Amino acid sequence: MNKLIIVFALFIFGNTFSQEVNYISEEISIPPLVEGTLLLPETSAPIPLVILLGGSGPVDRNGNQGLSKNNSLRFLAEGLYANNIATFRYDKRLVKIMKMGAMDEKKIRFAHFIEDAVSVLTHFKNDARFSSIVIAGHSQGSLVGMIAAQSGADGFISLAGAGQEIDDVIVDQIAKQNPALKDNARTSFDDLRVNGVATNYSPLLASIFRPAIQPFIFDWMQYDPQEEIAKLDIPVLIVNGDKDIQVQVSEAEKLHAAKPDAQLVILPKMNHIFKKIEGDDLENQKSYNEFNRPVMPELIEIVSNFVKQ
Repeated sequence: MNKLIIVFALFIFGNTFSQEVNYISEEISIPPLVEGTLLLPETSAPIPLVILLGGSGPVDRNGNQGLSKNNSLRFLAEGLYANNIATFRYDKRLVKIMKMGAMDEKKIRFAHFIEDAVSVLTHFKNDARFSSIVIAGHSQGSLVGMIAAQSGADGFISLAGAGQEIDDVIVDQIAKQNPALKDNARTSFDDLRVNGVATNYSPLLASIFRPAIQPFIFDWMQYDPQEEIAKLDIPVLIVNGDKDIQVQVSEAEKLHAAKPDAQLVILPKMNHIFKKIEGDDLENQKSYNEFNRPVMPELIEIVSNFVKQ
């Protein structure tokens, strides 16, 4: 699995612990397409709620998609539960659309993910069980989350989020993997931004520029993470791992430069899906399909401390 395949998963359509723990949970549906799980520790007083947003592709509430099962979001939610923090995590709308057999790439827009996140925030805002609401967005969900958080969240966490507009991120990745395609990719993105359509792209870039997904990419390109995070006047935490083979540490640094009062944490040995990697890229890639490899306890501690501050 190379980086391009991981990043473009959407475009191609698209912890277990040694002890058994009985989590208090609720299954919640928020029309039209949000279905998720609320983990709510037993308490007599209001506690913080963290809304977890998944990354690119048809990611389910546990952080999994297709044959890739790593349970990253599930383990993070369970770790926060142990620290007396409630979480709501949900299937991206793509999951439900695919189950209904109604997937039509031409109709999917980046703004739909923002709408869903705002709907979730609105659903919980007046719930007396929660003392505060923090949105935590992973990867693509970071940009979704920082925009949704502008609708009244009490805090925001970027987990492995890009600091550049998506076309710049992709061009940088292409330049590292296949430098000969860099200029064609840059020109095609420029055509898409100006004209709303790209036609002169290399066949080797068809997974990015094929006509059915160009409207989605065009919509995504309208949002600049540095501009959006700068709009937030709430506490912000930016986290990245130095073993992340999808989103480089420099992306987190760009977000921090745009929001200097944010807390920036670079976690040694953490990869894109919050797992500790001691070895090489092969171990890193294998972790995407290791359903029982826990997320790093250090991440749970950092997020918990931020949410409770």
